[in-house]
Amino acid sequence: MTLHQIEAFAIIAAMLALFMSDRIRYDIVAALALTAAALTGVVPSGKMFQGFANPVIIIIASVLVLGRAVAVSGVIEAGMRRLLRTLPGTSMQVAVLTACVTFLSAFMKNVGTLGIFLPVAVQTAERSERSPSLYLMPLAFGSLVGGTMTLVGTSPNLLISAVRQQTEGKPFAMFDFMPVGLPLSVVAVLFLAVAWRLIPKGRRGQPAAERLFEIDKYVSEARLTERSPLVDKTVGDLEALADGAVAVSAIIREGNHRYTPARHWRLYAGDLLILQGDPVALKPLLDQAGLELAAAEKLPHGGGKDETIESAEAVVTERSLLIGHTLAGLSLRQRFGINVLALGRQRETISDRLHQTRIQPGDTILVQGPESVLPDVLSQLGCLPLAERNLTLGQDRSRLLPLAILAAVVGVIGFHLVPSELAFFAAAVLVVVCGSLTPRQAYDAIDWPIIVMLGCLIPVGEALNETGAAKLIADALAVVAGHLPGVMAVGFILLVSMLVTPFLHHAAAVLVMGPVAAQVASQLGLGVDAFLMAVALGASCDFLTPVGHQNNLLVMGPGGYRFSDYWRLGLPLTLLVVALGSVLIVRVWPL
Repeated sequence: MTLHQIEAFAIIAAMLALFMSDRIRYDIVAALALTAAALTGVVPSGKMFQGFANPVIIIIASVLVLGRAVAVSGVIEAGMRRLLRTLPGTSMQVAVLTACVTFLSAFMKNVGTLGIFLPVAVQTAERSERSPSLYLMPLAFGSLVGGTMTLVGTSPNLLISAVRQQTEGKPFAMFDFMPVGLPLSVVAVLFLAVAWRLIPKGRRGQPAAERLFEIDKYVSEARLTERSPLVDKTVGDLEALADGAVAVSAIIREGNHRYTPARHWRLYAGDLLILQGDPVALKPLLDQAGLELAAAEKLPHGGGKDETIESAEAVVTERSLLIGHTLAGLSLRQRFGINVLALGRQRETISDRLHQTRIQPGDTILVQGPESVLPDVLSQLGCLPLAERNLTLGQDRSRLLPLAILAAVVGVIGFHLVPSELAFFAAAVLVVVCGSLTPRQAYDAIDWPIIVMLGCLIPVGEALNETGAAKLIADALAVVAGHLPGVMAVGFILLVSMLVTPFLHHAAAVLVMGPVAAQVASQLGLGVDAFLMAVALGASCDFLTPVGHQNNLLVMGPGGYRFSDYWRLGLPLTLLVVALGSVLIVRVWPL
């Protein structure tokens, strides 16, 4: 072995040990690996930061922004709620939820898709009086398999495409993964619709972040517009849209007459509705019912070209200037440039109109104002901001635009009109320019530690190939694979990729195993593409632990899972993916 090969192996071994110890965050580990590789000359100094210029980085960041815009629009969530209300039985609900997550993950980053459906699944479980654990693990596993269908569904597909560019001179196209990923996804959904019974019973999860500060008695006022589909419908119809999470406590009509309605009362255009419920539940209701918040008027400090309007929750402290005053008397819009959209009070129902209610210590207010001044205004008023919940209440946005942009991007890439990185970058810019996301939300949508890790590890992965270290690993694996039939050799590489993924990050596993798999294929005289596909599939499908992919970790808390719970459902699914995946890969990518 040469000196650079020894150094490369030492760096990879140290990186593996640090990943496994979990004492240092993965992006810092990757940065340390790149630094060590550059200092030792394994990565030439001129190539040290080329990973950050890789198109994969642009695609991943842009897909995360576009996925957040689709999630914030609430269109998919609203449609799923209507559908799930009609489905009886856990198996049917698990099947539909998992199928939707799986197939949407083909066109959005799978972690973003899971984020959309996770609260829907939790609420479905609560409504059905079942544990969320029965729903969430199948959703996570379905999102992993679904991401294997297209180039942008999961990071391993994007990264293996970059490896193919290095080894074969041409990357994989958007839908090259579909012939393997689609049948595998169909089989996985059918399996999970039945196999959820393998999940241990009695698991109880932690509440989602949106519920940590939930206040049942939030009061807000909304007007029923002429375009609302609920005009001439009943109060019960409106409350059913929110699954009972929002109640109509009063109706203001005929001037300022206040009525306490029964569920059969008919609604008319122009009615002012006094609503009680949490803003997380209220936002989808406003969108579906065509309601407009009465307090969400144009702000005097808004309108600047760079001004972003945000919503935030805050607790009224004992020293607050608001105590003892009504919202009407305070004139907060004129004096401070903010709107109060809703007011909450623990253990007490607010019976007055929102603008007539006197503020008390401990009240929670939902305010809307310019992002640049909102924190200072809350401080001046003596209010303590609560943890952010990414609330979009009071923000006027086109709900269908992000989906239209996503569909356009898929079409443009499918017809090879522009490169993938250009299409997704333009889409990410467009959703911000059109107001589907604020600039702050767009930046928050990007998983920066992942971006840093990938930018650091791409040069390290290339160095494995250039120094010949990948060939030495491939020699050892080829000894085993050389005694196997072609399809089993592909399955062997797939299985090895699966097994190393829990110890490395799934992206790191691709960058290490990709060049190795290409070398193994060359030594065996077999097609490289089949082995690269096996690496991508194996690194995408870690079902045995919660640590191999962030999707598995994302459901661990809400589902109340233990580390050992994953293999119960994950082991049979792993064997299924290895067996069926190997056959499909060889059929689509001949050896």
